[in-house]
Amino acid sequence: MSGAQADFSKQQFAGSHILSVSQFDRAAIEKVFQVADKMLPYAKREKRTEVLNGAILGNLFFEPSTRTRVSFGTAFNLLGGYVRETTGMSNSALAKGESLYDTARVLSGYSDIIAMRHPDAGSVAEFAEGSRIPVINGGDGANEHPTQALLDLYTIEKEQKSQDSGIDGLHIAMIGDLKYGRTVHSLSRLLSLYKGLKFTLISPEELSMPSYICDLIEDRGHELHISNQLEGNVSADICYQTRIQEERFPSQDEANKYRGKFRLNQQIYTKHFQSKTVIMHPLPRDSRAEANELDNDLNLNPNLAIFRQTDNGVLVRMALFALTLGVEDKIEDFDRPVHWFSTKGQ
Repeated sequence: MSGAQADFSKQQFAGSHILSVSQFDRAAIEKVFQVADKMLPYAKREKRTEVLNGAILGNLFFEPSTRTRVSFGTAFNLLGGYVRETTGMSNSALAKGESLYDTARVLSGYSDIIAMRHPDAGSVAEFAEGSRIPVINGGDGANEHPTQALLDLYTIEKEQKSQDSGIDGLHIAMIGDLKYGRTVHSLSRLLSLYKGLKFTLISPEELSMPSYICDLIEDRGHELHISNQLEGNVSADICYQTRIQEERFPSQDEANKYRGKFRLNQQIYTKHFQSKTVIMHPLPRDSRAEANELDNDLNLNPNLAIFRQTDNGVLVRMALFALTLGVEDKIEDFDRPVHWFSTKGQ
């Protein structure tokens, strides 16, 4: 059925919602990554494609966002499509009491696909029930962020490949707010599909990873280590730092108790990390003095991958649009030259 939530190990992507990482197995992930690889020349402006010329993306972001919202829009534009945006709850009919179902029924008549972010867990799936077109989850509260998890995993694969390694057998350290950080929830679930991983989870006890994620990691045979200390725990292949999700806390004062607990800078990196440890962060990194999660002195560290992550986000979201709209094998049929000067490929 068009717009249904599919298990991509059993069904085609075309016409399906993308709501949860639970829809993906390793074969489906590899399919997304193969298509994402094909998107690189378009993202680098070496050429362009008009495969989605005339198609409309409804970009509905009812919670603040910069990278995810713009990345979705950019990805759709690079495939030749058009973008219509709604930002903020107060700027929508939801502020007047309209249900998610009614909003979905209306707005799905104006677009060909919808990307949506909402502050409440489960809200995007509820919206999808009323939608007549595919819906992609751009983050629903503290629950899931499947496209971020896919781009993170894609980045991990690329970074590991550059070191002649892979994801199987990986050691990843996740640091910071693991309770409210939906990116680490979704990423952990995808990583658990691989073999022989070691997870080191570093956080204040009050912000620890939800037990159902920890249980999943162990049930699938991975090694799990939990700590509230950086020292002695970050000699990993990947260090994934997270922001304190202040918008999820009951008060600002509560969030402030944890801000700046796990700061990383070049001195700490040199002392405690492997020389090849890759640093990742879903962004935005909190650069305020009281937090300073990733110091600017790391900007010249070649293992800082945070901006490669953002670039990869466009590739992965282009791939998801192409797959969901069934054009993944038609991209090159609609190639066009680039007529403007671009430094993207330099």
